[in-house]
Amino acid sequence: MKILMILTSHDTLGATGKPTGFWLEEFAAPYYAFLDSGADITLASPLGGQPPLDPKSDEPDAQTEATQRFKSDPQAQAALASTQRLADVKAGSFDAVFFPGGHGPLWDLAENGYVMALIKDFYANGKIVSAVCHAPAVFRHVKTTEGQFLVNDRNVTGFSNAEEEAVGLTDVVPFLVEDMLKDHGARYTSADDWQPHIVVDGRLITGQNPASSVGVADAVIKQLHENKS
Repeated sequence: MKILMILTSHDTLGATGKPTGFWLEEFAAPYYAFLDSGADITLASPLGGQPPLDPKSDEPDAQTEATQRFKSDPQAQAALASTQRLADVKAGSFDAVFFPGGHGPLWDLAENGYVMALIKDFYANGKIVSAVCHAPAVFRHVKTTEGQFLVNDRNVTGFSNAEEEAVGLTDVVPFLVEDMLKDHGARYTSADDWQPHIVVDGRLITGQNPASSVGVADAVIKQLHENKS
């Protein structure tokens, strides 16, 4: 199993001047789920190198077993510090792509032509496309070969409007993930704030929030194993 994980390179929270980036749990938990399943993982980002970490995801109350494992894992830290440039990545050699969240993807991954092309390539060739929390923002401009939005008439989830309101960023983000998905014809569902919620619709796998990150990864692994059997 070869899995591509694509992280944001965007480090500023809109016009606030505050830092943002990827959410540590949403990278670490899937990374170790994939690693422990025997997958070959490639990390990439638009700019390559070290992706920016949202400092809020490094605060004590955001720590999990996976984030603690990452902090004591020099090999994983080195891999994260040397992500490949997205422009150099080819879809052909991978079985699945996974997008960790954090607010950063709303600004760069959602508008990135390489991301759009990779998602379309993966999906058109029968591969798994997965994203958690704010990362379903990557579907904003992606259309199928038939010209429909990829999420149209599909069951999906992502960071809810209620959760965005709870963190006080409704008026800061460039768009709301829930609204965008609904506007594109998706059948959006969500659980209560901060509760795990994973939606599998064929090869499209999404999770609502940080608590959903390992569930999305597990669903990806399960489907990859089923595809091999």
